[in-house]
Amino acid sequence: MEYRALVAAASFPTEDLAARIRCRALEMVTRAKASHIGSALSIADIVAVLYGRSLRLNPAEPKHSERDRFILSKGHACVAVYAALAETGFIDRELLTTYGTDFSPLMAHISHKVPGAEFSTGALGHGLPFGTGKALAAKSRGLAWRTVVLTSDGEWGEGSNWEAALFAAHHGLDNLLCIIDYNKLQSLGTVDDTLRLEPLHSKFQAFGWAVQEVDGHDHAALADAIDPTSWPAGKPAMLICHTTKGKGVSFMESQVAWHYLNPTPELLAAAIAEIEGAQHA
Repeated sequence: MEYRALVAAASFPTEDLAARIRCRALEMVTRAKASHIGSALSIADIVAVLYGRSLRLNPAEPKHSERDRFILSKGHACVAVYAALAETGFIDRELLTTYGTDFSPLMAHISHKVPGAEFSTGALGHGLPFGTGKALAAKSRGLAWRTVVLTSDGEWGEGSNWEAALFAAHHGLDNLLCIIDYNKLQSLGTVDDTLRLEPLHSKFQAFGWAVQEVDGHDHAALADAIDPTSWPAGKPAMLICHTTKGKGVSFMESQVAWHYLNPTPELLAAAIAEIEGAQHA
């Protein structure tokens, strides 16, 4: 089967998709009076490049055996992925209006009940261990699909991630890409103040991973780094993405409070106007 990363890819660039993801995510969180909009805005560009260009997926056959497996370990940022799934044809856009309501499949942490979502996450530190298992299964069977896991930076305080990092390198899982959303803020403060990660790059190298660092809002850099040909054989790939929490909305950027706050209707209108204005500037 011939795969295209996105059926509508010819209609708009990933920058446009990222803007749509941000707007839809803001609308969902505001409507549901939910949290984690800062985290969703942080990964919008990464998710746009993955679904708009890089992942081998087909919305018409979301469970096709040859699909790439994408796992959002930071499940609390699910509105960004739900928005991407709606904008790329996996789910109906109208379903987004049910986010966070009773009996909706769009739960407040990402759910595998949604077409295009591989794994229900929310308890941090589970996505990479699960992803290493998927990658090992594919490698041992000689299958061509790739596993991509997107983690937060704060969840690297979980020991299960470091065990998975050892496991992936030990088994030479070069069909595994882990992406870290390194916005340097977590629920109640900075990552440095909570549990310092640096020197992050050299730590992963010491564990036996190939490592790259990019601006997590630069679409060209992201696409190049996500490409499997950018990585050596025999090692799992770690992509450290330097990002800004709340990216795209000036009054949310680098503000830890937006981990939990939800916008008022007035702030929603201002945020969408800013995103749309930047898009057409």
